[in-house]
Amino acid sequence: MNTKKIIALIIFSCLTFYTFSQDLTKIKFTKQDSLRGSITPERIWWDLTYYHLDIVVNPEKRTIKGSNEIKYTVIDSGSKMQIDLQKPLKLIKAEQDGRKLKIIKDGNAHFIKLKSKQIKGSSKTLKVYYEGSPREAVRAPWDGGISWEKDKNGNHFIASSCQGLGASVWWPNKDHMYDEVDSMLISVNVPKNLINVSNGRLVKIDEKLNSKTFHWAVKNPINNYGVNINIGDYVNYSEIYNGEKGNLDVDYYVLSYNLEKAKVHFKDNTKMIEAFEHWFGPYPFYEDSYKLVQTPYLGMEHQSSITYGNKFLKGYLGRDLSNTGWGLKFDYIIIHEGGHEWFANNITYKDIADMWIHESFTTYSESLFLDYYYGPKASSEYIVGIRKNIRNDKKIIGTYNVNNKGSNDMYPKGANFIHTLRQLANDDEKWRQILRGLNKTFYHQTVTTKEIEDYISKNIGIDLSPIFNQYLRDTRIPILEYGYDGETLKYKWSNIVAKFKMPIEIIIDNQKIWIYPESEWKYKSLKFENIKIDQNYYVNTKKLY
Repeated sequence: MNTKKIIALIIFSCLTFYTFSQDLTKIKFTKQDSLRGSITPERIWWDLTYYHLDIVVNPEKRTIKGSNEIKYTVIDSGSKMQIDLQKPLKLIKAEQDGRKLKIIKDGNAHFIKLKSKQIKGSSKTLKVYYEGSPREAVRAPWDGGISWEKDKNGNHFIASSCQGLGASVWWPNKDHMYDEVDSMLISVNVPKNLINVSNGRLVKIDEKLNSKTFHWAVKNPINNYGVNINIGDYVNYSEIYNGEKGNLDVDYYVLSYNLEKAKVHFKDNTKMIEAFEHWFGPYPFYEDSYKLVQTPYLGMEHQSSITYGNKFLKGYLGRDLSNTGWGLKFDYIIIHEGGHEWFANNITYKDIADMWIHESFTTYSESLFLDYYYGPKASSEYIVGIRKNIRNDKKIIGTYNVNNKGSNDMYPKGANFIHTLRQLANDDEKWRQILRGLNKTFYHQTVTTKEIEDYISKNIGIDLSPIFNQYLRDTRIPILEYGYDGETLKYKWSNIVAKFKMPIEIIIDNQKIWIYPESEWKYKSLKFENIKIDQNYYVNTKKLY
Protein backbone atom coordinates (compact mmCIF):
# COMPACT_ATOMS: atom_id res chain seq x y z
CA MET A 1 0.00 0.00 0.00
CA ASN A 2 1.12 3.58 -0.60
CA THR A 3 1.15 4.43 3.11
CA LYS A 4 3.62 1.77 4.14
CA LYS A 5 7.11 3.23 3.95
CA ILE A 6 10.22 2.72 5.94
CA ILE A 7 9.84 6.28 7.23
CA ALA A 8 6.98 4.94 9.36
CA LEU A 9 9.64 4.07 11.93
CA ILE A 10 10.72 7.71 12.03
CA ILE A 11 7.11 8.87 12.29
CA PHE A 12 6.45 6.60 15.23
CA SER A 13 9.61 7.70 17.03
CA CYS A 14 8.23 11.24 16.91
CA LEU A 15 4.68 10.40 17.94
CA THR A 16 5.42 10.74 21.65
CA PHE A 17 5.56 14.49 21.11
CA TYR A 18 1.87 14.44 20.30
CA THR A 19 0.90 12.80 23.59
CA PHE A 20 1.41 16.36 24.86
CA SER A 21 1.78 15.70 28.59
CA GLN A 22 0.78 12.07 29.05
CA ASP A 23 1.43 10.99 32.64
CA LEU A 24 3.41 7.78 32.30
CA THR A 25 4.06 7.40 36.03
CA LYS A 26 0.68 5.75 36.60
CA ILE A 27 1.07 3.12 33.90
CA LYS A 28 3.71 0.41 33.80
CA PHE A 29 4.29 -1.03 30.35
CA THR A 30 6.03 -4.33 29.68
CA LYS A 31 8.25 -5.72 26.96
CA GLN A 32 5.20 -7.56 25.62
CA ASP A 33 3.38 -4.22 25.33
CA SER A 34 6.24 -2.91 23.21
CA LEU A 35 6.41 -6.03 21.06
CA ARG A 36 2.67 -5.80 20.45
CA GLY A 37 2.42 -2.03 20.05
CA SER A 38 5.52 -0.87 18.19
CA ILE A 39 6.89 -1.22 14.68
CA THR A 40 9.71 -3.57 15.62
CA PRO A 41 12.79 -4.23 13.45
CA GLU A 42 11.25 -7.63 12.67
CA ARG A 43 8.12 -5.94 11.27
CA ILE A 44 9.43 -2.87 9.46
CA TRP A 45 11.37 -4.51 6.61
CA TRP A 46 8.47 -6.36 4.95
CA ASP A 47 5.21 -5.08 3.49
CA LEU A 48 2.09 -7.24 3.71
CA THR A 49 0.29 -7.96 0.43
CA TYR A 50 -1.91 -11.04 0.94
CA TYR A 51 -3.20 -13.50 3.53
CA HIS A 52 -4.92 -16.85 3.03
CA LEU A 53 -6.32 -17.81 6.42
CA ASP A 54 -7.44 -21.44 6.18
CA ILE A 55 -8.92 -22.88 9.39
CA VAL A 56 -11.11 -25.59 10.88
CA VAL A 57 -13.37 -24.50 13.75
CA ASN A 58 -14.51 -27.27 16.08
CA PRO A 59 -17.43 -25.95 18.16
CA GLU A 60 -17.68 -29.00 20.40
CA LYS A 61 -14.03 -28.85 21.45
CA ARG A 62 -13.84 -25.05 21.13
CA THR A 63 -10.68 -25.28 19.09
CA ILE A 64 -9.22 -23.74 15.94
CA LYS A 65 -6.64 -25.42 13.74
CA GLY A 66 -5.20 -24.32 10.43
CA SER A 67 -2.72 -22.14 8.59
CA ASN A 68 -2.06 -18.66 7.31
CA GLU A 69 -0.23 -18.14 4.04
CA ILE A 70 1.45 -14.73 4.15
CA LYS A 71 2.64 -12.96 1.02
CA TYR A 72 4.80 -9.87 1.31
CA THR A 73 7.19 -7.53 -0.50
CA VAL A 74 10.71 -7.07 0.81
CA ILE A 75 11.31 -3.34 1.33
CA ASP A 76 14.61 -3.57 3.23
CA SER A 77 17.10 -6.21 4.28
CA GLY A 78 15.97 -8.63 6.97
CA SER A 79 16.36 -12.20 8.09
CA LYS A 80 13.87 -12.46 10.93
CA MET A 81 10.08 -11.91 10.89
CA GLN A 82 7.74 -11.24 13.78
CA ILE A 83 4.44 -13.14 13.63
CA ASP A 84 2.04 -12.71 16.54
CA LEU A 85 -0.17 -15.37 18.10
CA GLN A 86 -1.60 -15.20 21.59
CA LYS A 87 -1.71 -17.92 24.23
CA PRO A 88 -3.07 -20.52 24.60
CA LEU A 89 -2.90 -20.97 20.81
CA LYS A 90 0.36 -22.48 19.55
CA LEU A 91 2.32 -21.71 16.41
CA ILE A 92 3.51 -25.19 15.49
CA LYS A 93 5.33 -24.76 12.17
CA ALA A 94 6.64 -22.17 9.70
CA GLU A 95 7.75 -22.85 6.13
CA GLN A 96 9.26 -20.88 3.24
CA ASP A 97 10.46 -22.15 -0.13
CA GLY A 98 9.81 -25.72 0.97
CA ARG A 99 12.01 -25.44 4.04
CA LYS A 100 10.98 -25.63 7.67
CA LEU A 101 12.03 -22.59 9.71
CA LYS A 102 13.08 -22.07 13.30
CA ILE A 103 10.59 -20.24 15.54
CA ILE A 104 11.86 -18.30 18.57
CA LYS A 105 9.00 -17.52 20.96
CA ASP A 106 8.90 -14.46 23.20
CA GLY A 107 5.49 -14.37 24.85
CA ASN A 108 2.94 -13.72 22.11
CA ALA A 109 5.62 -12.67 19.60
CA HIS A 110 7.11 -15.38 17.40
CA PHE A 111 10.37 -14.59 15.62
CA ILE A 112 10.87 -16.72 12.52
CA LYS A 113 14.43 -17.12 11.25
CA LEU A 114 14.44 -17.13 7.47
CA LYS A 115 16.83 -19.22 5.37
CA SER A 116 16.14 -17.77 1.92
CA LYS A 117 17.79 -14.48 0.99
CA GLN A 118 15.31 -11.60 1.22
CA ILE A 119 16.09 -9.45 -1.83
CA LYS A 120 14.77 -5.90 -1.77
CA GLY A 121 11.79 -5.53 -4.10
CA SER A 122 11.10 -9.26 -4.30
CA SER A 123 7.80 -10.93 -3.43
CA LYS A 124 7.94 -13.78 -0.94
CA THR A 125 5.56 -16.22 0.77
CA LEU A 126 5.64 -17.60 4.28
CA LYS A 127 3.20 -20.19 5.63
CA VAL A 128 2.56 -20.72 9.31
CA TYR A 129 0.50 -23.43 11.01
CA TYR A 130 -1.25 -23.20 14.36
CA GLU A 131 -3.76 -24.92 16.63
CA GLY A 132 -5.37 -24.82 20.04
CA SER A 133 -8.16 -23.34 22.12
CA PRO A 134 -8.31 -19.57 21.59
CA ARG A 135 -9.10 -17.23 24.43
CA GLU A 136 -12.82 -17.09 25.14
CA ALA A 137 -14.41 -13.66 25.10
CA VAL A 138 -15.39 -12.61 28.61
CA ARG A 139 -17.40 -9.51 27.78
CA ALA A 140 -17.37 -9.16 24.01
CA PRO A 141 -16.62 -6.97 22.24
CA TRP A 142 -14.80 -5.01 24.99
CA ASP A 143 -12.94 -8.00 26.37
CA GLY A 144 -12.73 -10.02 23.23
CA GLY A 145 -11.70 -13.37 21.85
CA ILE A 146 -14.08 -16.06 20.61
CA SER A 147 -17.68 -16.14 21.83
CA TRP A 148 -18.80 -19.78 22.02
CA GLU A 149 -22.56 -19.52 22.55
CA LYS A 150 -25.70 -21.37 21.49
CA ASP A 151 -28.93 -19.98 20.06
CA LYS A 152 -32.34 -20.72 21.56
CA ASN A 153 -32.65 -23.84 19.38
CA GLY A 154 -29.42 -25.26 20.79
CA ASN A 155 -27.33 -24.58 17.68
CA HIS A 156 -23.78 -23.32 18.02
CA PHE A 157 -23.55 -19.54 17.73
CA ILE A 158 -19.92 -18.41 17.48
CA ALA A 159 -18.17 -15.13 16.70
CA SER A 160 -14.82 -13.36 16.97
CA SER A 161 -14.14 -9.88 18.33
CA CYS A 162 -10.68 -8.53 19.04
CA GLN A 163 -10.14 -4.76 18.76
CA GLY A 164 -7.38 -3.64 21.10
CA LEU A 165 -6.74 -7.18 22.25
CA GLY A 166 -5.49 -7.97 18.76
CA ALA A 167 -6.41 -10.32 15.93
CA SER A 168 -3.62 -12.62 17.07
CA VAL A 169 -5.96 -13.76 19.83
CA TRP A 170 -7.45 -16.15 17.24
CA TRP A 171 -5.17 -16.24 14.17
CA PRO A 172 -1.46 -15.67 13.46
CA ASN A 173 -0.59 -12.44 11.66
CA LYS A 174 1.47 -9.27 11.64
CA ASP A 175 -0.55 -7.78 14.48
CA HIS A 176 0.11 -4.06 14.17
CA MET A 177 -2.30 -1.62 12.57
CA TYR A 178 0.23 0.35 10.50
CA ASP A 179 0.45 -2.36 7.82
CA GLU A 180 -2.87 -3.42 6.34
CA VAL A 181 -2.92 -6.46 4.09
CA ASP A 182 -3.92 -5.53 0.51
CA SER A 183 -6.30 -8.47 -0.02
CA MET A 184 -7.24 -11.71 1.67
CA LEU A 185 -8.93 -15.09 1.37
CA ILE A 186 -10.67 -16.46 4.46
CA SER A 187 -11.49 -20.20 4.37
CA VAL A 188 -13.43 -21.54 7.35
CA ASN A 189 -14.48 -25.16 7.81
CA VAL A 190 -17.47 -25.72 10.12
CA PRO A 191 -19.97 -28.54 10.86
CA LYS A 192 -22.36 -29.16 7.98
CA ASN A 193 -25.43 -27.76 9.76
CA LEU A 194 -23.77 -24.35 10.29
CA ILE A 195 -22.78 -21.39 8.10
CA ASN A 196 -19.70 -19.20 8.42
CA VAL A 197 -19.89 -15.55 7.39
CA SER A 198 -16.68 -13.56 7.07
CA ASN A 199 -15.51 -10.44 5.26
CA GLY A 200 -15.79 -9.75 1.54
CA ARG A 201 -17.72 -11.94 -0.87
CA LEU A 202 -18.53 -15.63 -0.67
CA VAL A 203 -16.75 -17.18 -3.66
CA LYS A 204 -17.11 -20.91 -3.01
CA ILE A 205 -18.47 -23.53 -0.63
CA ASP A 206 -16.71 -26.91 -0.44
CA GLU A 207 -18.92 -29.67 0.93
CA LYS A 208 -17.65 -32.77 2.71
CA LEU A 209 -19.49 -35.57 4.45
CA ASN A 210 -19.86 -33.81 7.80
CA SER A 211 -18.63 -30.29 7.16
CA LYS A 212 -18.55 -27.31 4.82
CA THR A 213 -15.76 -24.88 4.03
CA PHE A 214 -16.81 -21.30 3.25
CA HIS A 215 -14.34 -19.26 1.19
CA TRP A 216 -14.63 -15.46 1.51
CA ALA A 217 -12.51 -13.17 -0.70
CA VAL A 218 -11.61 -9.64 0.39
CA LYS A 219 -10.42 -7.42 -2.45
CA ASN A 220 -9.73 -4.24 -0.45
CA PRO A 221 -7.09 -3.53 2.21
CA ILE A 222 -8.32 -4.65 5.62
CA ASN A 223 -7.06 -4.06 9.15
CA ASN A 224 -6.33 -7.00 11.45
CA TYR A 225 -9.16 -6.62 13.93
CA GLY A 226 -11.60 -6.05 11.06
CA VAL A 227 -11.25 -9.70 10.02
CA ASN A 228 -13.93 -11.94 11.55
CA ILE A 229 -15.69 -15.27 11.67
CA ASN A 230 -19.39 -15.64 12.47
CA ILE A 231 -20.80 -19.14 12.71
CA GLY A 232 -24.41 -20.09 13.25
CA ASP A 233 -27.72 -21.37 11.93
CA TYR A 234 -27.95 -18.41 9.57
CA VAL A 235 -30.43 -17.55 6.87
CA ASN A 236 -29.67 -14.90 4.31
CA TYR A 237 -31.64 -12.26 2.44
CA SER A 238 -30.33 -9.52 0.16
CA GLU A 239 -31.08 -6.21 -1.49
CA ILE A 240 -29.39 -3.87 -3.94
CA TYR A 241 -28.64 -0.32 -2.84
CA ASN A 242 -28.19 2.24 -5.62
CA GLY A 243 -25.36 4.32 -4.22
CA GLU A 244 -22.85 6.92 -5.32
CA LYS A 245 -20.68 4.32 -7.09
CA GLY A 246 -23.55 2.29 -8.54
CA ASN A 247 -25.19 -0.85 -7.25
CA LEU A 248 -24.05 -2.05 -3.86
CA ASP A 249 -24.86 -5.62 -2.82
CA VAL A 250 -26.26 -5.61 0.72
CA ASP A 251 -26.66 -8.93 2.54
CA TYR A 252 -28.20 -9.79 5.89
CA TYR A 253 -27.38 -12.91 7.88
CA VAL A 254 -29.58 -13.62 10.89
CA LEU A 255 -30.56 -16.65 12.94
CA SER A 256 -33.31 -18.57 11.20
CA TYR A 257 -36.04 -17.66 13.68
CA ASN A 258 -35.25 -13.91 13.41
CA LEU A 259 -35.76 -13.56 9.66
CA GLU A 260 -39.11 -11.76 9.58
CA LYS A 261 -38.18 -9.50 12.48
CA ALA A 262 -34.93 -8.55 10.76
CA LYS A 263 -36.62 -7.69 7.45
CA VAL A 264 -38.59 -4.98 9.23
CA HIS A 265 -36.00 -3.75 11.71
CA PHE A 266 -32.99 -3.62 9.41
CA LYS A 267 -34.52 -0.90 7.23
CA ASP A 268 -32.26 1.51 9.15
CA ASN A 269 -29.31 -0.05 7.34
CA THR A 270 -29.76 1.40 3.86
CA LYS A 271 -30.94 4.65 5.45
CA MET A 272 -27.54 4.72 7.17
CA ILE A 273 -25.66 4.13 3.92
CA GLU A 274 -27.61 6.93 2.21
CA ALA A 275 -26.91 9.42 5.00
CA PHE A 276 -23.23 8.59 5.32
CA GLU A 277 -22.58 8.60 1.59
CA HIS A 278 -23.98 12.14 1.70
CA TRP A 279 -21.72 13.23 4.55
CA PHE A 280 -18.60 11.10 4.06
CA GLY A 281 -18.54 10.11 0.40
CA PRO A 282 -19.04 6.75 -1.31
CA TYR A 283 -19.12 3.59 0.76
CA PRO A 284 -15.43 2.54 0.63
CA PHE A 285 -15.83 -1.18 -0.14
CA TYR A 286 -18.26 -1.66 -3.04
CA GLU A 287 -16.09 -4.51 -4.38
CA ASP A 288 -16.54 -6.44 -1.14
CA SER A 289 -20.28 -5.74 -0.66
CA TYR A 290 -21.91 -4.79 2.66
CA LYS A 291 -23.16 -7.32 5.20
CA LEU A 292 -24.99 -7.05 8.51
CA VAL A 293 -24.49 -10.23 10.53
CA GLN A 294 -26.25 -11.21 13.77
CA THR A 295 -23.89 -12.20 16.59
CA PRO A 296 -24.18 -13.29 20.24
CA TYR A 297 -22.57 -10.03 21.44
CA LEU A 298 -23.54 -6.37 20.98
CA GLY A 299 -21.71 -5.59 17.74
CA MET A 300 -18.46 -4.57 16.04
CA GLU A 301 -17.26 -2.78 12.92
CA HIS A 302 -15.73 -5.73 11.06
CA GLN A 303 -15.06 -4.48 7.55
CA SER A 304 -17.86 -5.28 5.05
CA SER A 305 -19.17 -7.69 7.70
CA ILE A 306 -20.67 -5.50 10.42
CA THR A 307 -21.79 -7.58 13.39
CA TYR A 308 -25.08 -6.94 15.14
CA GLY A 309 -26.47 -7.93 18.55
CA ASN A 310 -28.69 -5.02 19.60
CA LYS A 311 -31.71 -7.32 20.04
CA PHE A 312 -33.69 -5.59 17.24
CA LEU A 313 -34.23 -2.54 19.45
CA LYS A 314 -33.95 1.17 18.78
CA GLY A 315 -31.31 3.09 20.69
CA TYR A 316 -28.58 1.31 22.61
CA LEU A 317 -30.28 -1.90 23.75
CA GLY A 318 -33.47 0.14 23.97
CA ARG A 319 -31.89 3.12 25.76
CA ASP A 320 -31.37 6.66 24.52
CA LEU A 321 -27.77 7.61 25.32
CA SER A 322 -28.64 11.30 24.99
CA ASN A 323 -31.86 11.36 27.07
CA THR A 324 -33.36 13.65 24.42
CA GLY A 325 -35.61 11.20 22.60
CA TRP A 326 -33.49 11.44 19.45
CA GLY A 327 -31.45 8.39 20.40
CA LEU A 328 -34.54 6.22 19.95
CA LYS A 329 -34.98 7.29 16.33
CA PHE A 330 -32.38 4.76 15.16
CA ASP A 331 -30.74 1.46 16.03
CA TYR A 332 -27.45 2.45 17.66
CA ILE A 333 -25.46 -0.56 16.43
CA ILE A 334 -26.59 -0.28 12.81
CA ILE A 335 -25.72 3.42 12.68
CA HIS A 336 -22.60 3.49 14.85
CA GLU A 337 -20.93 0.34 13.54
CA GLY A 338 -21.96 1.23 10.00
CA GLY A 339 -20.27 4.61 10.38
CA HIS A 340 -17.05 2.78 11.13
CA GLU A 341 -16.85 1.66 7.52
CA TRP A 342 -15.67 5.21 6.81
CA PHE A 343 -13.85 5.98 10.08
CA ALA A 344 -12.00 2.80 11.20
CA ASN A 345 -12.09 0.65 8.10
CA ASN A 346 -11.44 3.21 5.36
CA ILE A 347 -9.43 5.63 7.52
CA THR A 348 -7.59 3.53 10.11
CA TYR A 349 -5.35 4.59 12.99
CA LYS A 350 -1.70 3.56 12.78
CA ASP A 351 -1.47 3.24 16.56
CA ILE A 352 -4.32 2.48 18.96
CA ALA A 353 -3.28 5.57 20.95
CA ASP A 354 -5.12 7.42 18.16
CA MET A 355 -8.28 5.34 18.51
CA TRP A 356 -10.26 8.58 18.77
CA ILE A 357 -10.05 8.79 14.96
CA HIS A 358 -12.36 5.76 14.87
CA GLU A 359 -14.63 6.37 17.83
CA SER A 360 -14.98 10.16 17.96
CA PHE A 361 -15.90 10.54 14.30
CA THR A 362 -18.22 7.55 14.43
CA THR A 363 -20.01 8.69 17.59
CA TYR A 364 -20.35 12.05 15.88
CA SER A 365 -21.77 10.27 12.82
CA GLU A 366 -24.84 9.34 14.90
CA SER A 367 -25.72 13.03 15.02
CA LEU A 368 -25.15 13.35 11.27
CA PHE A 369 -27.62 10.53 10.66
CA LEU A 370 -30.15 12.56 12.65
CA ASP A 371 -29.15 15.73 10.81
CA TYR A 372 -29.80 14.07 7.44
CA TYR A 373 -33.29 12.83 8.35
CA TYR A 374 -34.49 15.20 11.08
CA GLY A 375 -32.44 18.37 10.67
CA PRO A 376 -29.67 20.26 12.52
CA LYS A 377 -31.76 20.88 15.65
CA ALA A 378 -32.10 17.14 16.25
CA SER A 379 -28.39 16.66 15.54
CA SER A 380 -27.40 19.40 17.98
CA GLU A 381 -29.70 18.25 20.76
CA TYR A 382 -28.42 14.69 20.49
CA ILE A 383 -24.73 15.57 20.54
CA VAL A 384 -25.18 17.98 23.44
CA GLY A 385 -27.25 15.35 25.23
CA ILE A 386 -24.46 12.77 25.27
CA ARG A 387 -22.19 15.17 27.18
CA LYS A 388 -23.60 13.75 30.39
CA ASN A 389 -21.56 10.60 29.66
CA ILE A 390 -18.22 12.48 29.65
CA ARG A 391 -15.94 11.80 32.61
CA ASN A 392 -12.80 13.84 31.76
CA ASP A 393 -10.84 11.18 33.65
CA LYS A 394 -7.81 11.02 31.39
CA LYS A 395 -6.57 12.16 28.00
CA ILE A 396 -8.31 10.93 24.88
CA ILE A 397 -4.99 10.13 23.17
CA GLY A 398 -3.17 7.20 24.76
CA THR A 399 0.52 6.28 24.91
CA TYR A 400 2.17 5.39 21.63
CA ASN A 401 4.06 2.21 20.74
CA VAL A 402 2.68 0.08 23.62
CA ASN A 403 -0.84 -0.76 22.39
CA ASN A 404 -2.44 1.71 24.80
CA LYS A 405 -5.71 3.47 24.02
CA GLY A 406 -6.81 6.66 25.74
CA SER A 407 -9.93 7.50 27.69
CA ASN A 408 -13.35 6.19 26.69
CA ASP A 409 -14.25 9.88 26.55
CA MET A 410 -13.15 9.47 22.93
CA TYR A 411 -16.81 8.56 22.30
CA PRO A 412 -18.95 11.40 23.79
CA LYS A 413 -16.24 14.02 24.35
CA GLY A 414 -14.53 13.31 21.05
CA ALA A 415 -17.84 13.61 19.23
CA ASN A 416 -18.52 16.97 20.92
CA PHE A 417 -15.03 18.13 20.00
CA ILE A 418 -15.72 17.32 16.34
CA HIS A 419 -19.11 19.05 16.61
CA THR A 420 -17.22 22.10 17.90
CA LEU A 421 -14.95 21.95 14.84
CA ARG A 422 -18.06 21.97 12.68
CA GLN A 423 -19.01 25.32 14.22
CA LEU A 424 -15.55 26.70 13.48
CA ALA A 425 -15.96 25.71 9.83
CA ASN A 426 -18.95 28.11 9.89
CA ASP A 427 -20.50 26.57 6.80
CA ASP A 428 -22.26 23.20 6.76
CA GLU A 429 -21.44 22.52 3.11
CA LYS A 430 -17.80 23.38 3.71
CA TRP A 431 -17.84 21.01 6.68
CA ARG A 432 -19.42 18.24 4.61
CA GLN A 433 -16.69 18.63 2.00
CA ILE A 434 -14.05 18.39 4.74
CA LEU A 435 -15.53 15.08 5.94
CA ARG A 436 -15.77 13.77 2.37
CA GLY A 437 -12.26 15.06 1.69
CA LEU A 438 -10.87 13.14 4.65
CA ASN A 439 -12.26 9.91 3.24
CA LYS A 440 -10.95 10.70 -0.22
CA THR A 441 -7.51 11.95 0.81
CA PHE A 442 -6.86 9.08 3.23
CA TYR A 443 -8.77 6.45 1.24
CA HIS A 444 -7.78 2.93 2.41
CA GLN A 445 -4.92 4.35 4.47
CA THR A 446 -3.61 4.21 8.03
CA VAL A 447 -3.13 7.62 9.62
CA THR A 448 -1.89 9.55 12.65
CA THR A 449 -3.66 12.25 14.63
CA LYS A 450 -1.21 14.77 13.19
CA GLU A 451 -2.31 13.98 9.65
CA ILE A 452 -5.98 14.42 10.53
CA GLU A 453 -5.22 17.58 12.52
CA ASP A 454 -3.25 19.15 9.67
CA TYR A 455 -5.90 18.29 7.08
CA ILE A 456 -8.76 19.83 9.07
CA SER A 457 -6.69 22.90 10.01
CA LYS A 458 -5.79 23.55 6.39
CA ASN A 459 -9.34 23.16 5.13
CA ILE A 460 -11.03 25.15 7.89
CA GLY A 461 -8.35 27.82 7.55
CA ILE A 462 -7.41 27.99 11.24
CA ASP A 463 -4.38 26.62 13.09
CA LEU A 464 -6.19 24.07 15.24
CA SER A 465 -3.10 22.70 17.01
CA PRO A 466 -3.84 24.23 20.44
CA ILE A 467 -7.50 23.25 20.12
CA PHE A 468 -6.53 19.62 19.39
CA ASN A 469 -4.15 19.80 22.36
CA GLN A 470 -6.94 21.06 24.60
CA TYR A 471 -9.53 18.43 23.77
CA LEU A 472 -7.40 15.38 22.97
CA ARG A 473 -4.23 15.81 25.03
CA ASP A 474 -5.61 17.45 28.17
CA THR A 475 -8.59 16.73 30.42
CA ARG A 476 -9.68 20.30 31.12
CA ILE A 477 -12.65 21.93 29.43
CA PRO A 478 -12.11 25.57 28.36
CA ILE A 479 -14.00 28.13 30.42
CA LEU A 480 -15.28 31.27 28.73
CA GLU A 481 -15.20 33.94 31.43
CA TYR A 482 -17.18 37.09 30.73
CA GLY A 483 -18.67 40.14 32.34
CA TYR A 484 -20.94 42.99 31.19
CA ASP A 485 -21.41 46.41 32.77
CA GLY A 486 -24.14 47.67 30.45
CA GLU A 487 -21.73 49.14 27.91
CA THR A 488 -18.74 46.84 27.57
CA LEU A 489 -18.45 43.07 27.32
CA LYS A 490 -15.17 41.66 28.57
CA TYR A 491 -14.17 38.05 27.96
CA LYS A 492 -11.28 35.55 27.96
CA TRP A 493 -10.50 31.83 28.03
CA SER A 494 -9.32 30.13 31.22
CA ASN A 495 -8.61 26.51 32.20
CA ILE A 496 -6.67 26.12 28.98
CA VAL A 497 -3.44 24.75 27.52
CA ALA A 498 -0.66 27.01 26.29
CA LYS A 499 -1.48 29.17 23.25
CA PHE A 500 -5.14 28.14 23.27
CA LYS A 501 -7.41 30.52 21.44
CA MET A 502 -10.68 29.65 19.79
CA PRO A 503 -13.33 31.89 18.24
CA ILE A 504 -16.85 31.30 19.50
CA GLU A 505 -20.34 32.52 18.68
CA ILE A 506 -22.42 34.27 21.31
CA ILE A 507 -26.08 35.13 21.01
CA ILE A 508 -26.84 38.78 21.73
CA ASP A 509 -30.56 39.55 21.83
CA ASN A 510 -31.24 36.57 19.54
CA GLN A 511 -28.51 37.55 17.08
CA LYS A 512 -25.31 35.53 16.69
CA ILE A 513 -21.98 37.35 16.66
CA TRP A 514 -18.39 36.09 16.73
CA ILE A 515 -15.92 36.94 19.45
CA TYR A 516 -12.25 35.94 19.55
CA PRO A 517 -11.20 35.25 23.15
CA GLU A 518 -7.64 34.46 24.15
CA SER A 519 -5.97 33.94 27.54
CA GLU A 520 -5.93 37.69 28.28
CA TRP A 521 -8.99 39.90 28.69
CA LYS A 522 -10.55 41.38 25.59
CA TYR A 523 -13.20 44.10 25.47
CA LYS A 524 -16.07 44.87 23.10
CA SER A 525 -18.44 47.87 23.26
CA LEU A 526 -22.01 46.55 23.09
CA LYS A 527 -25.49 47.28 24.33
CA PHE A 528 -27.85 44.36 24.82
CA GLU A 529 -30.48 42.88 27.09
CA ASN A 530 -29.67 39.16 26.89
CA ILE A 531 -26.58 37.08 26.18
CA LYS A 532 -26.22 33.34 25.64
CA ILE A 533 -23.30 31.16 24.60
CA ASP A 534 -23.95 28.87 21.65
CA GLN A 535 -24.33 25.41 23.19
CA ASN A 536 -22.89 23.72 20.11
CA TYR A 537 -19.42 24.58 21.41
CA TYR A 538 -18.19 22.17 24.05
CA VAL A 539 -17.06 24.73 26.63
CA ASN A 540 -17.98 25.83 30.11
CA THR A 541 -18.87 29.40 31.02
CA LYS A 542 -18.36 31.66 34.01
CA LYS A 543 -20.33 34.90 34.27
CA LEU A 544 -18.50 37.40 36.49
CA TYR A 545 -21.12 40.16 36.72
